[in-house]
Amino acid sequence: MTELRVEKIRKSHGSNAVLHGVDLTVPSGAIVALLGASGCGKTTLLRLIAGFEAADAGTITLGTRQLEAPGVHIPAEQRRIGYVPQEGTLFPHLSVADNVAFGLTRAERREGRAAEAIRLTGLGGLEQRFPHQISGGQQQRTALARALAPGPGLILLDEPFNALELGLRRSVCADVAALLRASGATAILVTHDPDEAFASADLVAVMRRGLVVQYAAPTALYRHPVDAEVARLTGDAILLDGVADDGHARTPLGAVTLQPDAPSGRVQVMLRPEQIVLAPAGQGVPAHTLASTFRGDHALVTVAIGDIQLDVRLSAFDEVAETLQLRVNGPGMAFASA
Repeated sequence: MTELRVEKIRKSHGSNAVLHGVDLTVPSGAIVALLGASGCGKTTLLRLIAGFEAADAGTITLGTRQLEAPGVHIPAEQRRIGYVPQEGTLFPHLSVADNVAFGLTRAERREGRAAEAIRLTGLGGLEQRFPHQISGGQQQRTALARALAPGPGLILLDEPFNALELGLRRSVCADVAALLRASGATAILVTHDPDEAFASADLVAVMRRGLVVQYAAPTALYRHPVDAEVARLTGDAILLDGVADDGHARTPLGAVTLQPDAPSGRVQVMLRPEQIVLAPAGQGVPAHTLASTFRGDHALVTVAIGDIQLDVRLSAFDEVAETLQLRVNGPGMAFASA
C-alpha cells in the first residue's frame, strides 16, 4: 500500500489554465473520488498522476518515489500505476485471460499474476471468452483485473462506469469498490455522480475551476458543504434566505438550528430535502401543496409557503394533504449572504 501526494500541481493547455495549484493526499489503501462538473480539471489531474502528460509545475510523489517535479517526469510505463479508462478498452481479439495478462512480463506470468487477478475479480470460468461474449459489468471487471495484475502502487479509474445503464452501473460500482478494498489497493475514481462517489469512496475531493475546494469523508461533505455550489453538486439542496444569530436562523420555515461556527447576520440556510418533515397540527409552518409525485421510496412534494415554493421529500407512508404542517429536522448549514 502506498500514499500519493500531489502538491501545487499546475497545468495549462496552450493559453487555457486547467489546474491552478492542486494539493491532494491519498492515504495508503484509501479510495478517493474526484468529483466535479465537466471541465473542472479532474481528468487532467488523473492524466498527470498517470504520467500521460507532464505538469507545468508542482510535484507528485508515490510512496518514496518522486514521479513529477521541476526537471523530473517519470514516463507512464515506469510508474507502476494501473489505469482503467472510461470504456475499459479491452482488446476485442484477445480472450479475458489474455486481456488480463497483457503487458505482464514473463516472470509475472509465471507467478500467476493474471490468474490471481481473475480470481479476485470473480471472472473464474470466463477466461477463454472474448469481450463481445461477456456482459458490460464483466468487461469492467476484466479491465480492473488487467490494472490489478501487475501489483501497482495505485489504481486510477476515469469514469469507468459511464457506458453502463444506470442499474448495472450502481451494482458494478459497488462491486469494484469492494474488490479494490479486498485487494488493499490505493485508488482514485473520477466521477461527476455524487451517488457514485459517496457509495465507493473513503474520501471525496470536490474540484471546481482547477482547484480542490473541499476534501472530506462523504458524510461530512454532504452535511457540511463549504459553500452553496458544493451543496448543489453533492445532492439536492434547499437554500433559504434567513437572519442568523446565536446559532439559530429565522427562515420561512421558522427558526432553524445551525451547524457550529455559523455566521451571524444575513445568511443562506442550506437544508437537504429529507430534513423537512411533517409536523403535528399547530407545531409547524403551514404549507400549501401544489403538486406531488410518488417515487416509490418517497414522495416529492412541491409546496408553497408564503411567496416561496419548495420541493420537499416526504416518506412514502406520509399522507400528502392539501395543507401540510412542516418543520425542519436537524441543523442547517449557513452561508453568509453577499
